[in-house]
Amino acid sequence: MKAAEIRAMTDAEALEKLAALRKELAKERATIASGTRPEKPLKIRNIRRDIARILTILNERKKKEKKGLRSKTKEVKE
Repeated sequence: MKAAEIRAMTDAEALEKLAALRKELAKERATIASGTRPEKPLKIRNIRRDIARILTILNERKKKEKKGLRSKTKEVKE
């Protein structure tokens, strides 16, 4: 999943995708813990990176929103 795809999502869609990826990661880790070899070992790395991308973009949006609110409050105080 590319960052542009995530940026095109709404916050709600991104959070749904995040939950789905976390479930998938747990499932993959459970297969390893049970002693079986995963079919695609790189899948875990890719899932972890997708989770990190989603969290990064959500945090960027929060910071941008917070920054916008802060500048508006300064204008009101003056």
